[in-house]
Amino acid sequence: MAIDERTLTWMLDTDPALRWQVEKDIAHAPPEIWQATRARVSREGWGALLLSTQDADGQWAGGAYFPAGYFDSEEAQQPGQPWNATTWTLKDLREFGVPADALGDTAEKLAQNSRWEYDDLPYWAGEVDVCINSFTLANGAWLGVDMSGLAEWFREHRLADGGWNCEAEEGDSVRSSFHSTLNALRGLLAYQRITGDGTLTEVRRTGEEYLLSRKLLYRASTGEPVAPFATHFLYPNRHVYSALAALDYFRDAAEYDGLPPDERLAEAIEVVRDQRRPDGTWIQSRRLPGRVWFHMDVPEGEPSPWLTLIGTRVLAWWDAAHDVAVG
Repeated sequence: MAIDERTLTWMLDTDPALRWQVEKDIAHAPPEIWQATRARVSREGWGALLLSTQDADGQWAGGAYFPAGYFDSEEAQQPGQPWNATTWTLKDLREFGVPADALGDTAEKLAQNSRWEYDDLPYWAGEVDVCINSFTLANGAWLGVDMSGLAEWFREHRLADGGWNCEAEEGDSVRSSFHSTLNALRGLLAYQRITGDGTLTEVRRTGEEYLLSRKLLYRASTGEPVAPFATHFLYPNRHVYSALAALDYFRDAAEYDGLPPDERLAEAIEVVRDQRRPDGTWIQSRRLPGRVWFHMDVPEGEPSPWLTLIGTRVLAWWDAAHDVAVG
């Protein structure tokens, strides 16, 4: 089913950070149209707002992964975590499509002034958490930092099953996780897109196989569904796994690698298709708790333009490869 005109109009009536992607991936507008919209992201709306909140030392909210003073505050006892410190804000800006030059000398300032909350490690060297390192790898490459050392960290810290787990470095797990593996894959792919480093393709392949062998949905040990999170779609998902987020990664990776969709994605595709409403939208399942600069999507239970963008382009990619009629 093709997206109807009312839904497309609703999706286009959004911030430039979302609108340019709708123009490009859903409306198939000419490049001069969506590129002009993308150029507005750093000057107006959400992108401009995030840029305006940057501290003089290059950070956001005074911290690398958490705001300054967080661990000594009552906030640390509340559900969730803040999403407004440096790493999360850079990730949002990068994914909004803000050009690196809009951030000026941010990379140099962070090298001088930002340290990880874990062991006071220097910012661009990363730390021990694979999810944090994946965001840092992509952010650094985007801002022109030489991230080749951190890129190799992912090769060296793969687990025996081919994926990654944020708890492995503390000795708490020898098995990969869906969440950590997807985050690692997204960081590696973003790094490869920016740098053209082909040596990491094999590293990505093992992580992809970890998810594909489980059809994005199931435990390898029992064949049972991994957990409800796999079929709960939310935006922004931050670090949280879902079948939709994984499918969007595989769509992006297939485009980069020049490969067709893997047939083991079929069941996850049907999960996404089943959650599509008659008007072509998807519903926000929940919001992650925690402090934000602003909300960039709808509350729980409402039709989400971001999820509708992602779901629509995933199904279009799959259906085009399988000659599924739309409309």
